[in-house]
Amino acid sequence: MFPFLALLDSEHVDEELLAAVSRVAPVIASRSTPESTTRYLLVQDSTSTDANQIITILDNGADKAIVPLSLAKSLLGTVPAHRLLLLLDVANVSAVSDSVRNAVSGVLLKTSASSGSGPDVDLIHSVSRFFVGAAVHVLAPDLPSPSIIRKLAAIGASVVIPFSKLTLGSTSQKLISVADAFLAPIVSDRSDGLFPTVVSSDPHGQRSLGLVYSSRDSVAESIRTGKGVYHSRKHGLWRKGETSGATQDVVRIRVDCDTDALEFSVVQHGTGFCHLNRASCFGDLDGLAALERTLASRLVDAPEGSYTRRLFNDEELLRAKIMEEADELCRAKTKEEVAFEAADLIYFTLTRCVAAGVSVKDIERSLDKKAMKIVRRPGNAKPQWMPKTESSKVESSKAEAPRVSPTPSSKAPLDRNVPIQMRTYDISVVSPEERAKLLKRPVLKSDEMIAKVKPIVDNVRTRGDSALRELTAKFDKAQLDTPLLLPPFYPLAPEAQQIDPAVRDAIDAAYSNVYKFHAAQIDGAPLVVETMPGVTCTRFARPIARVGLYVPGGTAVLPSTALMLGVPAQVAGCEKIVLATPPRADGSISPEVLYVAHKVGAHAILRAGGAQAVAALAYGTETVPKVDKIFGPGNQWVTAAKMLVQNDTDALVSIDMPAGPSEVLVIADDTCNPAFVAADLLSQAEHGIDSQVVLVASSLPETVLAQVEEEVDKQARALGRVDIVRESVAKSLIVKTQSPETALEFSNDYAPEHLILHLRNAPDWVDHVKNAGSVFVGPYSPESCGDYASGTNHTLPTNGYARQFSGVNTQSFQKHITSQEVTMDGLQTLGPIVVTLADCEGLQAHANAVRIRLGL
Repeated sequence: MFPFLALLDSEHVDEELLAAVSRVAPVIASRSTPESTTRYLLVQDSTSTDANQIITILDNGADKAIVPLSLAKSLLGTVPAHRLLLLLDVANVSAVSDSVRNAVSGVLLKTSASSGSGPDVDLIHSVSRFFVGAAVHVLAPDLPSPSIIRKLAAIGASVVIPFSKLTLGSTSQKLISVADAFLAPIVSDRSDGLFPTVVSSDPHGQRSLGLVYSSRDSVAESIRTGKGVYHSRKHGLWRKGETSGATQDVVRIRVDCDTDALEFSVVQHGTGFCHLNRASCFGDLDGLAALERTLASRLVDAPEGSYTRRLFNDEELLRAKIMEEADELCRAKTKEEVAFEAADLIYFTLTRCVAAGVSVKDIERSLDKKAMKIVRRPGNAKPQWMPKTESSKVESSKAEAPRVSPTPSSKAPLDRNVPIQMRTYDISVVSPEERAKLLKRPVLKSDEMIAKVKPIVDNVRTRGDSALRELTAKFDKAQLDTPLLLPPFYPLAPEAQQIDPAVRDAIDAAYSNVYKFHAAQIDGAPLVVETMPGVTCTRFARPIARVGLYVPGGTAVLPSTALMLGVPAQVAGCEKIVLATPPRADGSISPEVLYVAHKVGAHAILRAGGAQAVAALAYGTETVPKVDKIFGPGNQWVTAAKMLVQNDTDALVSIDMPAGPSEVLVIADDTCNPAFVAADLLSQAEHGIDSQVVLVASSLPETVLAQVEEEVDKQARALGRVDIVRESVAKSLIVKTQSPETALEFSNDYAPEHLILHLRNAPDWVDHVKNAGSVFVGPYSPESCGDYASGTNHTLPTNGYARQFSGVNTQSFQKHITSQEVTMDGLQTLGPIVVTLADCEGLQAHANAVRIRLGL
């Protein structure tokens, strides 16, 4: 947040003042301003400016547009919210609808003249609650004092000051200095009143140069002169480079989120920032910045005849190298190849830029401008770069619809005559590096996904049910009056009456088996151990009070997941069980899930899916109860949201386990039935194209292995999801081993979600299993039984996490508490031991708690 914004209220502004303001604040103007400033376009009259004109100005580089309510409505859905602010009289806030409020990133409030005490801060505070999470700027006719700026900052608002009331001199009754306005809300947490200041290099992507200190006087001097001026704790005001020549031009000065530290973004001259004549106190430049510096140096002093000099002098050679490397990048396949070829292309591209006097900063500015475009180009390639068969299509699409980009297929057409088969490796001949690759799963880009789900989670956390309804309408196409359903779910709910009797009976049988197995797991009786005479230690279990159970759904029907999560929660005695599942388009929940919710005694059903459901369970809303632990599988959005909220100490929520694509590893020997093995492999392959399917062949004859592959191809072609299976099987593995021991060694290293043993005397090999989510023993134990009704739980660790995690079980819904009881006689023996150890660690109060009882 900026301490203030500056309004350009005159055609003629002192250039020195404009430059100084631009270093610390955005400039609001109804006309163009220099590109070096952060520019906000102000539209006060909706009759003289239309939506297309505003979009054009934003495309040309304005950071944001501030528009009246009537014009904002015409820009909704076209201009991104972060580029749009609402211009509003403080008395007209009630006229703003939820749809408009959610489509802007902030508001500029115009307030009326006061009695000289500045704007009504309490009124503005009440208005700001309507714009939760949005920027609030205040334009008042009175000259704001530093005190008013501080009060507004305290409620998350910033003041707008006309240029006619700003000065580079001292603050007076009619003018406020730019430095005083900027520094008003900033408070040092140091006894000497100085501000820790990070200095970063503007041309080098804000690379940190060093840490210094600033005083109010030094900041004011930097704002006024545009030079790096700091505060030396020994010598006072310190004009950087005044004697060494390593001066700085200040590009901008920013305040940190706690308003007690600063960042100076500068252009560093001379030998560098560090007193050791280096670019940075934190080491030399690296990456693109180092390459740019090297190339700039070689442009000046590369020897004649050298390769670099030839590149600079011979435009055709450089052009040919750029074209060559671009082609090699396009042909690269692996991650390593792409990185290698991209590095070569960047080298020659930056050589071209340096030769033309273009810096990395110039490129970044161009990228920033492109990123700010609202009107996008079609995105077609030029004809000379397209295959001839595609070129005419692109030209035709340009003529017919110049603003619509074609959507060419990204995949080659499937040859349905090609056998559906797995890749085969012999573990006895692969290298250790190749074996390690066989154990790897696809890389889960959790950081990227967490960044994507965070805005959704924050939206629900801030706006509660309103956000849930909007997101459910957006993602599930369901319009809800309330996101929460309360009991009874069966048989009174209309949807519940639609359940097929045969399905209901199957659910009853599955429920009975799952309940029976999970009831046997409950940790009931306390564990009591007398560790020494008079010292009794106890461990006892208590149910987790409130649990959230995520059941994937929407168009799919997944009562099995509701059973697998609901039954152990019921057995454990959880006080509140909240199911979350995406609704169907009409807002209803599948009758099968409603029936299971009834069976397990669920207290509520949240009609929402994805990250928004996880956020509602983690933080609670007006209607959705907050839970203590979240269970259940889901897609990458659900998984990322679960990981995000469990790391937020404000949420105080845990999760069952990380999740990834479904997995099965089958170990088969010469006793196996090839049709059974193929069916087991395909039962997981049909989940999705990223499913992980592995067959470990234990001394399996080639004839039998060939029969398994034939069965995979034959059975896959009969499945409705054959196209998914075709892709997942193509990525799947057959690993040949010479013995059951070697096969199980590979399996334990792989740590599969599901492990199926098609082995001679299969039960005897279970003791050799160290890492697996669930094991299916023998030819008549298909994984499907565990998925639905045998009694074990199907919510299991994937992605190799079976090394550390168990599948969901009754104790997942319990927590264990320990207690200890020490008698007087026991303390006589135990106390001296405790005192000795506490004294050893230097914790006097710990030791004293024993000494005072023993009279020592």
